[in-house]
Amino acid sequence: MLGVDISTEMVAASLAFEESEPLGVRYEVGDLAALRPLGERFDLALGVQALNYAPDVATMEAMCRNVRRNLKPGAEFFLLVQKPDYRFDGPSLAKYGFLCEATGEEIETGPRVRITALLEPPISFVGACPRREVYEASLRAAGFEDLTWVPLEISEAGVREFGAEFWADCLANPPFELLRCRA
Repeated sequence: MLGVDISTEMVAASLAFEESEPLGVRYEVGDLAALRPLGERFDLALGVQALNYAPDVATMEAMCRNVRRNLKPGAEFFLLVQKPDYRFDGPSLAKYGFLCEATGEEIETGPRVRITALLEPPISFVGACPRREVYEASLRAAGFEDLTWVPLEISEAGVREFGAEFWADCLANPPFELLRCRA
């Protein structure tokens, strides 16, 4: 397994987690828009808030092409993304470990947002909340197919551990959505 992130802070946090609970994941700082051929093709890719760094559609398409190039034919690409129709004026997400705030700016892919992971110390980054059609067109342009949007669900284990009331704000205005597709 290989983890690539443009944020040195997120890679450092991931390395710290790997050190405390080893899973055998390698990490490196890298930009998906300039991702090199990795020398091996993967069966699966997961992008967590990865494409939201794209400042424009052309860059998002390049990111998708670079991921696609490193996947085996038929491999799946799962993207955990800011829900494109997320309401920024909803309840705070702090109890779930992060904040999501609109900056008031708009770029080609969608509104700009500041995401803060409430780690110690907190890590913030500014990206975009791309529109559905931007995600879909960029992935298709890169050769992905079978695009499916999957709504956020809370696992039974999560409900048992924290209670249904804890998740009410999250379910009323889900901050994330899964987009899956196939190479």
